[in-house]
Amino acid sequence: MTAKIAYAEVEVGTELPARTFPVNRATLVRYAGASGDFNPIHWNERFAKEVGLPDVIAHGMFTMASAIRVVTDWAGDPGAVVEYGVRFTKPVVVPDDDKGALVEVSAKVTAKLEDNTVRVDLTATSAGQKVLGMSRAVVRLA
Repeated sequence: MTAKIAYAEVEVGTELPARTFPVNRATLVRYAGASGDFNPIHWNERFAKEVGLPDVIAHGMFTMASAIRVVTDWAGDPGAVVEYGVRFTKPVVVPDDDKGALVEVSAKVTAKLEDNTVRVDLTATSAGQKVLGMSRAVVRLA
């Protein structure tokens, strides 16, 4: 696969389609099984509160992976992402109810680089708080 977006057609300031990702306790259990990360802060409310958290929190890598989906969906090829990094700023708190939590992600092209690549800055929030900081990807376009 290759990116479906042409480098020549993208300008600095291009906004990618924003997405909202629901997260509930079942999501966390499935992610724990797939990743092998069974840390009890991600599934045991009593334990999470004992260590000072407000409730169970989503895995940081799950949050990071959810956010980059905005970029991979836009580019049309997950392999187009050649670099990606974030800082974890706040946890995604996942209550034990029918709603869970939402991770809202927006992204914008902030630089055109060499070799048909662009830098995309992402903003990820949950419950009105920024959960990822310095979230940036370099994407190779067609």
